[in-house]
Amino acid sequence: MFALTDKVAIVTGGGRGIGRAIALGLAQAGADVVVTARTVAEIEDTAAKVRGEGRKALAIPTDVRNVEQVASLLDKTLGLFNRVDILVNNAGGTFGAPALEMSANAWEAIVRENLSSVFICSKIIGEAMVKQKTGNIINMSSVAGLGPYPRSAHYAAAKAGIISLTKTLAVEWAPYNIRVNAIAPGIIPTSGSDSVVQGRPGYRDAQLKRIPLGRFGKPEDIVGVAIFLASDASAYITGETIVVNGGLTTTVFAH
Repeated sequence: MFALTDKVAIVTGGGRGIGRAIALGLAQAGADVVVTARTVAEIEDTAAKVRGEGRKALAIPTDVRNVEQVASLLDKTLGLFNRVDILVNNAGGTFGAPALEMSANAWEAIVRENLSSVFICSKIIGEAMVKQKTGNIINMSSVAGLGPYPRSAHYAAAKAGIISLTKTLAVEWAPYNIRVNAIAPGIIPTSGSDSVVQGRPGYRDAQLKRIPLGRFGKPEDIVGVAIFLASDASAYITGETIVVNGGLTTTVFAH
């Protein structure tokens, strides 16, 4: 049920962190993987690791905020594989700033990087899936999209938007046998998340105390959920967001 044998997956933001872990996990489950991000050396390294798992891989530098570049990504993918079965919209990032210190340009930049990019990739690659009458899209949201996320209002709003977009696309594209789901990771320390806690001594330790499982997440903690959503094991699931956070959001009402 969890096999992805000979499926073709595109993973955005696949050069590092969660994106890289998912790309390798999909390969281990049997998929061929197209890895994309803006940093060429990183995606080429991920692609090499995918090939090391015995699967085909293609590294395509792409700015997922750019319509023309995403269209080219699809063309190159179809040129090699003739189809695309799975899209993982993982690319994104943020920086910390209180709302009163956040410029309109900063707001628009983060929303475009995290939310608009998901729409652009889903629309363009989704058109190919509609023609195939089959496909599977996995969007990367965040626990930041489930509640308040101080010092990163732009990121929180974008990640909440991904949850809503996921539900809407799931309904619109269900007639074409396309499933659309999301994953909302908890605190997984990365260079991007580190920027949110800069200048806030003790913040991360306080967050750790709120996690029932007693540790922060790792990119590998997201892989199993991604494989589940990409496979027939989740064939009757669409429009949902699976939270992977060590129990963090269960502690809101805990004493």
